[in-house]
Amino acid sequence: MTNALAEQALPVPETVRPWITDIASVRVTGPLEDSFTHVPDTATQVVVRVGADGRRDMMVVGPRTRAAYHADADKQVVSCVQVRLGPGATRPLLGVPAVDLVGRVLPLRELPSATARQLARALADLEQEEYAAHLAATLPSPATPSRDRLLRAAVAALSTHHDRTPAPVQDVARELAVSERQLRNLFAEGVGVSPKHYARIHRVRHVLTHATTAPWAELAAATGYYDQSHMTADFRTLMGVPPRAFFTGRLPRATPCQATRHR
Repeated sequence: MTNALAEQALPVPETVRPWITDIASVRVTGPLEDSFTHVPDTATQVVVRVGADGRRDMMVVGPRTRAAYHADADKQVVSCVQVRLGPGATRPLLGVPAVDLVGRVLPLRELPSATARQLARALADLEQEEYAAHLAATLPSPATPSRDRLLRAAVAALSTHHDRTPAPVQDVARELAVSERQLRNLFAEGVGVSPKHYARIHRVRHVLTHATTAPWAELAAATGYYDQSHMTADFRTLMGVPPRAFFTGRLPRATPCQATRHR
């Protein structure tokens, strides 16, 4: 996030937390840089972009398995709202498994579910401060079948936190009394990436957040890597450059961002 962007967390009603984990409002407050970075992300998002002419684009942004570096930032966008869907929410709300959205950006209205089409119509007219109340009033009551409970437990076990590193995939499968194949199927449907890749993305995002708080070797150990070289190799795979290069601005060549241009 650059100084030209101001981000604000919007309230998420408790009734929709099984569907939605976060809602963020991002506004352009100054000149944008010529290039920008999209870091890997395991969440599917519904994004509402508002242009300088007031036009709104309602999009679905699927999980990103690797970082992307784009040139020609869209200077016509003045704000956006990002609604992050929770594990297992993609098919019930959007009508497709999460794995079908990996690396893709699609108009929300083109998703097959009635909920997606209703959201596209509503978000075209509502103000940002009305989003939370509308979601609480219109999203269906979430069911909690055993598959959803398994997925959420697995996601929690494979996530990186400041006081806990992700558990090995085989240990998570054994603890939940499922096979590793069943666990992979759960993640493909409900998250979009494999359990192993989910854990890798979360470790790298943890490094991105805490890189200035500890020496590399200490950060590697605290994040669950075998050693610093393991962290560097994983970071390079997902971010395209090793940590030192990334944090000193030596980034891969930026490419034009075609997927998110106005149609």
